[in-house]
Amino acid sequence: MARRDGSNIDHIRAVITRKMLEFTSKTLEYLSEEGGLTMKSAQAICEMLLPGINGVAVAITDTTTILGYAGVSEDGNPSGRPIRTQATRDTVADGEKRIMLTAQDIGFKGDVEAIQAAIIVPLKISKQVVGTLKFYYSNPDSIDEMQQAIAEGFGDLISTQFAAAALEEQRRLTTSYELKALQAQINPHFLFNTLNTISAFIRMDPDKARKLLREFAVFYRKTLENSDDLIELSRELEQTQRYFGFELARFGEDKLSLTINLPEELAEVPVPAFMVQPIVENGVRHARHDDGTLNIVIDVHAEGDDLYIVIADDGVGMSEEKRQNIMHAKSTSGLGIAVRNINDRVTGYFAPGSSMSYESEEGKGTTVTLYLKDALVLNKGMAVAD
Repeated sequence: MARRDGSNIDHIRAVITRKMLEFTSKTLEYLSEEGGLTMKSAQAICEMLLPGINGVAVAITDTTTILGYAGVSEDGNPSGRPIRTQATRDTVADGEKRIMLTAQDIGFKGDVEAIQAAIIVPLKISKQVVGTLKFYYSNPDSIDEMQQAIAEGFGDLISTQFAAAALEEQRRLTTSYELKALQAQINPHFLFNTLNTISAFIRMDPDKARKLLREFAVFYRKTLENSDDLIELSRELEQTQRYFGFELARFGEDKLSLTINLPEELAEVPVPAFMVQPIVENGVRHARHDDGTLNIVIDVHAEGDDLYIVIADDGVGMSEEKRQNIMHAKSTSGLGIAVRNINDRVTGYFAPGSSMSYESEEGKGTTVTLYLKDALVLNKGMAVAD
């Protein structure tokens, strides 16, 4: 038997990672075309996944109904039919992944002989189960760690689409701005730039490519899950660091630097989610020099019961006219809408006098200050997302 040396193992890992990226891109394409997870997009995703899972069927359900099914016994499992198996109903009930190694465990009663094993993973919004993703196999030996990892990975990806659909229907927060505008900050250019960066690392560093892909799934999921919640400040800054890691991989450590100064006693202060990361993203997009390193520093400190979050960079800066345009309340696109949304949440959640301010000088950099008046007092009674 031929020996598998390190280069062969790296090649195998690279092939697997490349397939995952291809599946991810296609899945996002289907969901984008259909405006979320519909029966049509679910069916397309099942058909796309089937050839790559070493199994005989793929299914996606909500909590009661089959949304899509491809493979063995497809005619008997059309979209819109109620869920058939007890194992699926159990996963909906308890939110636990299941690996079943017999048809009886799955819940078939001898009518689908070609299916003898399955992986069922829950699809969730936050902690609530909203559906399942199921991979079916003709042989229990087909289920290995890689198959489980693929199932869990796509379960996470599809879960984010349930979350996106739910957020589209909500209009929350104490101000009148639309959550849809907040979601728009998941910039499509950033999405595809990140996927292209990961794809490049497949050839150079497969291990790093896999790590970036896992981090990207976490980043995307948390962005959608957290956008209507208060979260601990430390979690908001962790999400910002996660975003920055993708840009660091893209541009290189000689081009970008991020420093975060967060006193331990302020780590658990509740703040509106998705408040710091868009400011850092705008810095990366607009403040980088042609040469040298863009240094971004996030400094958090308290004065009495007031909280200050200061995001400063030493980038190209901006003119006074541009600064005024960004801060103008009627800005409806680009950086202006991001600033307006953050400002609305700062002034809506916290005491009168709270504010967001921009200071900038061309050639020297930009400083954004979030002033959260009475944040250490007012937020004591606010619920924080789990």
